[in-house]
Amino acid sequence: MTLNSRKEKTKIHSVILFTRKLIAFINNQKHPRKLIQTIQYLPKATLIYSFSCLSSSHFHMDRLRSLSKSMKIEGNPFGSSHQRNQIFLKFVAFFLLVGLTYRLIVTDSTDSPIAQVRTSPDPPGLTASVAQAPAPVVSPVNITTAAPQNASTKCDIFTGNWVPDPSGPLYTNTSCRHIQEHQNCLKNGRPDSNYLLWRWKPRDCDLPRFDPQHFLDTMRNKWWAFIGDSISRNHVQSLLCILSQVEEVEEIYHDKEYRSKIWRFPSHNFTLSVVWSPFLLKADVFENSEGVSFSDIQLHLDTLDPKWTDQYVNFDYVVISGGKWFLKTSIFHENHTVTGCHYCQGKNNLTELGYGYSYRKALRLVLDFVADPNRKAQVLLRTTTPDHFENGEWNSGGFCNRTMPFKESEGEMKSEDEFMRDIELEEFRKTQEKEEGSNIALLDTTSMSLLRPDGHPGPYRYPNPFSGMKIKDPVRVQNDCLHWCLPGPIDSWNDLMVEVMLNREIEKEN
Repeated sequence: MTLNSRKEKTKIHSVILFTRKLIAFINNQKHPRKLIQTIQYLPKATLIYSFSCLSSSHFHMDRLRSLSKSMKIEGNPFGSSHQRNQIFLKFVAFFLLVGLTYRLIVTDSTDSPIAQVRTSPDPPGLTASVAQAPAPVVSPVNITTAAPQNASTKCDIFTGNWVPDPSGPLYTNTSCRHIQEHQNCLKNGRPDSNYLLWRWKPRDCDLPRFDPQHFLDTMRNKWWAFIGDSISRNHVQSLLCILSQVEEVEEIYHDKEYRSKIWRFPSHNFTLSVVWSPFLLKADVFENSEGVSFSDIQLHLDTLDPKWTDQYVNFDYVVISGGKWFLKTSIFHENHTVTGCHYCQGKNNLTELGYGYSYRKALRLVLDFVADPNRKAQVLLRTTTPDHFENGEWNSGGFCNRTMPFKESEGEMKSEDEFMRDIELEEFRKTQEKEEGSNIALLDTTSMSLLRPDGHPGPYRYPNPFSGMKIKDPVRVQNDCLHWCLPGPIDSWNDLMVEVMLNREIEKEN
């Protein structure tokens, strides 16, 4: 017997059982209300299967004849006038009950769409298996949906939570060749991969997912630059990985240390670059490739770094940021004079002015420069990136081994991160107040990043960091709890970046 014939017999059998029950109900039930109540207690699977069989175009008359035979309806099926009336009433009741059954099935099986999480196959090419995403970290009742376009004009897209996204990232660690080894966490042996299955969800609206094809089409004949430190490099690599799924990019320049680079997407004549300028100011830095200083940094607080200002005229869009480098020991120079320092521990009787002093000076100088109405570039000031070192810092045994995002109420920002973000917001507001129709907008990624302690390389900045250890001890291995795994949470920065930049241009046109 073939599989199809077995399925057909099963269908016929289900209809036979269903029909016999209905006829028995009609013969025995005197009150229609009781009859209707009784149908609710029939097995739901039988109701669904029977109705689908009856409504199927494959359920032809020859199967009805088989049904009649199996029910042992012999002789003249319509018999006498009394029998015809009884059969007619039975068929009327039968089809009424089928309709009622359908209504009950549909009503009973319709769930709230808010509580459903869509599923899709695991993203291909991952070097580690992807487990099922855990439950949402935000209650669905607090989410209201909005039109997918221009979300940033309808709500605060920087306030929200990370929610499960089983579809995974737009690329994998095997489909992108632009991932720096220190951020290729899966290749380096990270055993978990649930950190890939989350997306940023603003509290009061939906954020459109980054569309690489649309982005490239919009950026035709344009130049987009990232200016800053290694987090800017981390960010541009994320963007490169997403865009290269649509069009492969060619690298056309790199500096001696491979810190500043320029790429071009030839079919769109779109140029993308990253400029290494961790202080955004002119600075004399003396340290090795591992970040260990052998002399104090000399920081010129009244002079911008020519590495980015000299080529600024080429840029159409800029994402600029400062951050952790201002926490390093540095000597301050203004007007060709040493005016103070940060963390210089009384060297040469210098005045301790602190990192807040130098950071505010730097931002003020940068914002005044880019806000000049004679400059064409549209600018995003990205806020500081919090780290997630626990029980120490990067050079004192600090580690990060969490595998789940924080909820909004759980993350606690370190005092220096909070202080730096406050300075960023204050200086940005001053620029907005001073410059009418300013070309500068804020890319506030601090809060969303604070909630992702699970997204860092941790010990997996190097391949197989626990090789040869009987017990995995993260304290014995140098951890990276500042930069982000790729793919990883930093990919969502691109969703916000494009939303803010494109919305501002739309508002300008209108």
